[in-house]
Amino acid sequence: MRPIIGVTMSLQSGIPGQSDYFALYRPYVAAVEQAGGVPVGLPAQPEAAADLLGRLDGLLLSGGGDIAPDLYGQEPHPKTRLVDRKRDRFELALVREWVKAGRPLLAICRGIQVLNVALGGTLIQDIPDQVSELVVHQVSEGEARHPVRLRPGSLLAALLGGEELEVNSYHHQAVQVLAPGLAVVAWAADGVIEAVERPGAPFVVGVQWHPERMLESDGRHLPLFRGLVEAAKG
Repeated sequence: MRPIIGVTMSLQSGIPGQSDYFALYRPYVAAVEQAGGVPVGLPAQPEAAADLLGRLDGLLLSGGGDIAPDLYGQEPHPKTRLVDRKRDRFELALVREWVKAGRPLLAICRGIQVLNVALGGTLIQDIPDQVSELVVHQVSEGEARHPVRLRPGSLLAALLGGEELEVNSYHHQAVQVLAPGLAVVAWAADGVIEAVERPGAPFVVGVQWHPERMLESDGRHLPLFRGLVEAAKG
């Protein structure tokens, strides 16, 4: 049987009258299916976080809005936006249960930030203001891409092959103080953390880019999803 992969969902935003709908970006579904898994959407249900451990084989934390800054001890930056506290509570609780149980997890964009905050880390709330504009990390139209450097010997480097990779950029926040138990395994040229993993865990990987958006143009990103699905088989 193919492993069941839970994929976190977000409330529909930006469309008048659509705030009562949960959304799941289709490329996440396609990527999990292409990797051999069965994707299942997870709407935010904070009280159900622990119950999902026995019902899912793997977890994919998807992208979305910013995490409430008070959850990692900061005041809001003027550019922090699209905060959904119910989703924050659900995903933070889910990640803590998931990591404690040693279950496989792939975290994408917002997902890597959720992973870091759940385990005790903090975030850069706006890269252009707090770091630099050397590398374009967020675009309003089209797609920006830049290279990232991978740590030799890391699980990420083994999955993706080589020590450098071109990635896309759709984020204005990133990992700041790294959570205990995580290791940095990819950086942009400006020093912004682009990927983390949990050494010793079967499969806990977080990436700041959107590999699901790049599969048609660059097949090197598919092993991220295959790694999750293979780990979920137990």
